[in-house]
Amino acid sequence: MTTTTEHLTTFKPTTRKLAGYQFYREVLGSPKYVVAPMVDQSELAWRRLSRRYGAQLIYTPMINAKIWADSTSKVIHNAFFDLETGEEGDPTTDRPLIVQFCGNDPEKLLKSAKALEEHCDAVDLNLGCPQEIAKKGKYGAFLQDDWDLIYKLVNILHVNLSIPVTAKFRVFSTVEKTVEYAKMLERAGAQILTCHGRIREQRGQNAGLADWAKIRAVKEAVSVPVFANGNILFQSDIEVCLRETGCDGVMSAEGQLYNVALFSETDKPTALPPLNLSQHPRHADLALEYLDIVKSLKTRTSVSAIKGHLFKIMRPALSRETDLRERLGKVTIKKTGNFAEGALQPYVDVCLEMKERMDRDAKGAEGKSLDELVTIDEATGLRILPHWLTQPYWRSPKPAPATG
Repeated sequence: MTTTTEHLTTFKPTTRKLAGYQFYREVLGSPKYVVAPMVDQSELAWRRLSRRYGAQLIYTPMINAKIWADSTSKVIHNAFFDLETGEEGDPTTDRPLIVQFCGNDPEKLLKSAKALEEHCDAVDLNLGCPQEIAKKGKYGAFLQDDWDLIYKLVNILHVNLSIPVTAKFRVFSTVEKTVEYAKMLERAGAQILTCHGRIREQRGQNAGLADWAKIRAVKEAVSVPVFANGNILFQSDIEVCLRETGCDGVMSAEGQLYNVALFSETDKPTALPPLNLSQHPRHADLALEYLDIVKSLKTRTSVSAIKGHLFKIMRPALSRETDLRERLGKVTIKKTGNFAEGALQPYVDVCLEMKERMDRDAKGAEGKSLDELVTIDEATGLRILPHWLTQPYWRSPKPAPATG
């Protein structure tokens, strides 16, 4: 096991910053329902929509610390986090907020984090990204074999920032190594840990299930708050996860992308029967609401983010309404187009047509309860809701290659 450097810098902020549970309670407000950092998907417009539907803490998309630190371009910086409009990190509309960075150079990480520390409540280090781009860039989950470097990355932020540092990581193949890793992150200065219960190799169609037992072991081994990440598809999964892991909150990525109302009305029953319709709104309505937010912002939302959200939100019906799926895929929006003055109308038109068709189908099912309309997927055992409602998406495992 790699040893870690225990002391790195001598500078310390002159003002006292809150840590651990004091930070979790007094600054963040004891959040239980957390939206994950998602590249090109947890942008400001999505954060605004998510807060309307029960999200209590949201992370920004990952910012590459090297690119930020090496660039003086406002265009590049604003693409990551727009400092000019004042909307991102706004204390009244975009908090609590944690800004996530990836990187492998402590000084560049610190330089980037210092630029944004006044616009968020904490800075998070991405130690969980399993994608090939992270492997090539040596960040995310591909740092997890270099504990000394990880310690330095966390500790330099802990010592030099005026706000706390947190860390999001994936588990190892054994409970013992996972626990030691989490304890090292705590020693380095991480004030909240988010434990994704999958190993580095579990991604895409090979994602499989997250291991809640390992998450529970982490929670029991450290003294800082822990968020559980993985296996949250329906709202009924949330309390089960919290009970089985003992964690302080749950973080959702894809589950929340496909149903932004995942965290809504959490005080109401979620187990079958009955299903709570408010937790599964009509997706065309949500798509139009999202577009309205995009149009209202001074901060520009990337065209790729917009299209990605619309495909995910309306996925339950796009496999049926193939002409709308094709139209949505072919929409092109100029990068210089003015969203507030009609540049997004092609997207709006698709969503309005989808709404008309979904309202028609819902009307045709009048007289039946929601539970009567639910079917069970034979392969996964998951509930399939009527196609006009938001619902989770579960990737079917990739079949094993033929042998012999």
